[in-house]
Amino acid sequence: MKYRLGELFCGPGGLAYGAINARSADGKHFIVHEWANDYDKDTCETYRYNICPDRPESVYHEDIRKLNMDKLTPIDALAFGFPCNDFSVVGEQKGINGVFGPLYSYGVKALKKFQPMWFLAENVGGLRNANDGKAFAKILDELKETGYVITPHLYKFEQYGIPQARHRIIIVGIRNDINVTFKVPSPAPYANIDNTCRTALEVPPIPADAPNNERTKQSKTVIQRLLHIKPGENAFTADLPPELQLKVKGAKISQIYKRLDPGKPAYTVTGSGGGGTHIYHWSEPRALTNRERARLQTFPDTFVFMGSKESVRKQIGMAVPCQGAKIIFEAILNCFAGIEYESIEPNINE
Repeated sequence: MKYRLGELFCGPGGLAYGAINARSADGKHFIVHEWANDYDKDTCETYRYNICPDRPESVYHEDIRKLNMDKLTPIDALAFGFPCNDFSVVGEQKGINGVFGPLYSYGVKALKKFQPMWFLAENVGGLRNANDGKAFAKILDELKETGYVITPHLYKFEQYGIPQARHRIIIVGIRNDINVTFKVPSPAPYANIDNTCRTALEVPPIPADAPNNERTKQSKTVIQRLLHIKPGENAFTADLPPELQLKVKGAKISQIYKRLDPGKPAYTVTGSGGGGTHIYHWSEPRALTNRERARLQTFPDTFVFMGSKESVRKQIGMAVPCQGAKIIFEAILNCFAGIEYESIEPNINE
């Protein structure tokens, strides 16, 4: 069974790469790209190059608020990682009242229009608490009202073998006239995977000619500061001499100049931020390259990101880890194939 996938807010293709590489255990159920949309030009170029090079016209570079869905072809499945800016713990948390908060409604609109067999929606864990929890409840209600049985779950990707602590709410919906029940895949089968950031970045070594692997020029001050910060420490927990301390009042974000602990998964890869937010190597006094960051997001080295270095950084940080997406898509495909797999009860709490 082939499922044609449409994608809104597609990003560079983390979800899509996971989707098109997913297969049911019997190999008979799989997903193919049908169309995608994103508002960012570089992101669309990245998606076209890696996901659908033979059909570049199937990726629509448009603001979702102006996208005419009548021109989109029929689909069997829908994925949408609706913008998280207003729900993120790092952001201002305006929730449903922000500029980006209401954009989930275009996913609802697409569900009503196309009535796909199933969908996957993704957002940050902070979604649960936006507007005192009212935003999440409203979104779940609207998704149900379009005719779907939904299963929201907080996936902690480091538990699934991903070399990064990344927690995301993922909602899987199956159309309620279809006799298929989705079950959250258990992390147990991935318990023995070495998902330390050292292994992710060093095994195998990144090829010398790998794309998106240029280094950031570090100032002498940053280099000196990093030399005083031990693996796992940040600018506020390290014993820094006075001249290297950050003069910050108020919130002290734990990821500022934080060096990776090579024996653990990385901390969350983010899409933007000023000095000190780039993720820092455990032994070399430098920020990670974009290719190294992409490895933490489980993109293969052959996945080429388009655009400037800062644009690529943003794309990688906004993406869903490919391997994490693949695990969830394969669970959906196995459900439709009637194949049992190890599962757990859905849970949206930490």
